[in-house]
Amino acid sequence: MTTSNTVQLASVRLITDDLPRSVRFYEVLTGTTAQYLTDDFVELVTPSATFALTSPGRVAFITDRAPRAGANDSAIVEFLVTDAAALLDTLRAEVGDDFSVVQAPAVMPWGNLSVLIRDPEGNLINLYTPVTAGARELQANRTPPMSPPAGTVTD
Repeated sequence: MTTSNTVQLASVRLITDDLPRSVRFYEVLTGTTAQYLTDDFVELVTPSATFALTSPGRVAFITDRAPRAGANDSAIVEFLVTDAAALLDTLRAEVGDDFSVVQAPAVMPWGNLSVLIRDPEGNLINLYTPVTAGARELQANRTPPMSPPAGTVTD
C-alpha cells in the first residue's frame, strides 16, 4: 500500500548574528511586525508565507556543518511587492545603508521590475513587481495562485 505525504512550505528561515538589526530590516521590507516566538526566533508572517529569523544558537545542535550567518551564497530570497522601486526608496529612508544594492531597479526580459539587494547579513534578496501584461499573466498563472498585491505598478 502506498501512502501520500502532503508537503507544505512552512517558512524560510535565515540565521543572523544580529537579530535586532535583521528584524528591523525585514519589518521595513515586509511591512509586518515581527512575532518573537522566543528571544532568539522571530517570524514575520506575510500574506503568502512566513519569513523567519534566528540566532546561530538556535541551530547549534546541528553538529555537521551547522548553518552560519552570512555564509549563504547560493540562494535568492524573492519577494513579490506592490512597487519594487518605491520599496527600495523606503528601505533607504528607514534603514539607511544597512543593506547594499546589487542591481538598481530594472525591467527584466520577462517583464518584472526587479531590484536585487543584500540584507544586513549579505543574503541576496530580489524585490520584484510584474509591470507588463505578460509578467502579470505569468504571475497570475502560478500554482498556487499568487496575484500581484493591490496597487501594483503597471505599464
